[in-house]
Amino acid sequence: MLDKCKLIDVKLLWSLITRVRDKAPLIHNITNFVVMNNTANALLAIGASPAMIHSIDEVEDFVAMSQALVVNIGTLDSEWIAACKLAAIRAGEVGVPWILDPVGAGATLYRQTAAGALVRLKPAVIRGNGSEILTLVQQAGEGRGVDSLHGSTAALDAAQRLAIDSGAVVAITGAVDYVTDGLQIMEIHNGHPLMARVTGLGCSATAVIGAFLAVEPDTFTATVAALTLFGVAGELAAERSLGPGTLQVALLDTLYALDETIFSPRALAKPYTS
Repeated sequence: MLDKCKLIDVKLLWSLITRVRDKAPLIHNITNFVVMNNTANALLAIGASPAMIHSIDEVEDFVAMSQALVVNIGTLDSEWIAACKLAAIRAGEVGVPWILDPVGAGATLYRQTAAGALVRLKPAVIRGNGSEILTLVQQAGEGRGVDSLHGSTAALDAAQRLAIDSGAVVAITGAVDYVTDGLQIMEIHNGHPLMARVTGLGCSATAVIGAFLAVEPDTFTATVAALTLFGVAGELAAERSLGPGTLQVALLDTLYALDETIFSPRALAKPYTS
């Protein structure tokens, strides 16, 4: 049975956006080669400070200097996995919150095993599409790359189970985004279909969540705020874009320039009703 959701009003969401801008947290990213540039620019646009640090020789030291860690398994090899594990373990030791993006977790056994091992290292948040979340709870092995064969609604039960079993807040992103800690669920009706035509925007959303974890100890609220911001910015950017190429630029500009008078009427985060 779901618990009643805590009150997360628009003023609280905006206050967290302002806090990220004011504090400019340092976010350590171990992310894939495809999205490094987009991810770094998204973090800069919201006011955070990105660092793309992957070497096993320095990840442990850098985690301790950072305010949050983002782990993304999009382009894996054995050294990459080792770096992810070292960083995650160190984050747990020094109290740095971290988020896992299990990109394409069901595509191969190698990728599924790596994602499962990282879940066991206790991320604060897990963000994925429906197929990735279903794969992590071994309900389905049909994930194909970074695409989602399962809508976010179909993965809700799995997300609740994963949240309870792992202790993480789980975010499923799709046409509607869902955030759950296993006992409560928020749904976010922001975003635009054109966002799915730009590679790596889900990865950028993960990094933005990382920035909010750096300034807000309530993991559930931080995740809702980050995804609401990203969704509102995405739909505003799509309204003045000609296609995926201009959307990328417009999204960065919108994340940078968004103000409360534009954000608040657009924000559509609310408790889930089945």
